[in-house]
Amino acid sequence: MTPQKNTPSGKTRASRSAARLGAVQALYQMDMVGTPLDDIIEEFALHRLGREMDEEADYLPAHEAHFEDLVRGVVREQRAIDQRIHGNLAAGWKLERIDSTLRAILRSGVYELQRCKDVPVKVVITEYIDIAHAFFDGEEPKVVNALLDKLGRELRAGEFRSNTGANGRTG
Repeated sequence: MTPQKNTPSGKTRASRSAARLGAVQALYQMDMVGTPLDDIIEEFALHRLGREMDEEADYLPAHEAHFEDLVRGVVREQRAIDQRIHGNLAAGWKLERIDSTLRAILRSGVYELQRCKDVPVKVVITEYIDIAHAFFDGEEPKVVNALLDKLGRELRAGEFRSNTGANGRTG
């Protein structure tokens, strides 16, 4: 993930980044194993968010309220989110064909674009591209970028200036 400054606002950004990663992992687990919503929230709050996973890896504390909002929000609005994702996939692709991790990334990213207006579109897109890079070496981060950029322009057109894309480049 993108390094964060060690300032109060940098710590907030880092804790929200950790919350996003946790939300993607929780959504993946729910999708694969069927863990109930309240159980997954409790499990992550008690055992995973910002906890040391092994001797060599120490994770940043996650913004628990943001984590919970993302997970509960995706579950609550999953049908509409999935329709929005499906409507923006390449012709012939179905949401069910997409890798479960990628599906969790897209669902969380779309929810955040729709509901977390306090987070700039460019931040949402960059954060979920970073998460995709953490899991994939192939084309998946480009899929995340393309889909979230397209939906960001649709959902929050006012945040985009003329031809400047979410990554700050023109074109």
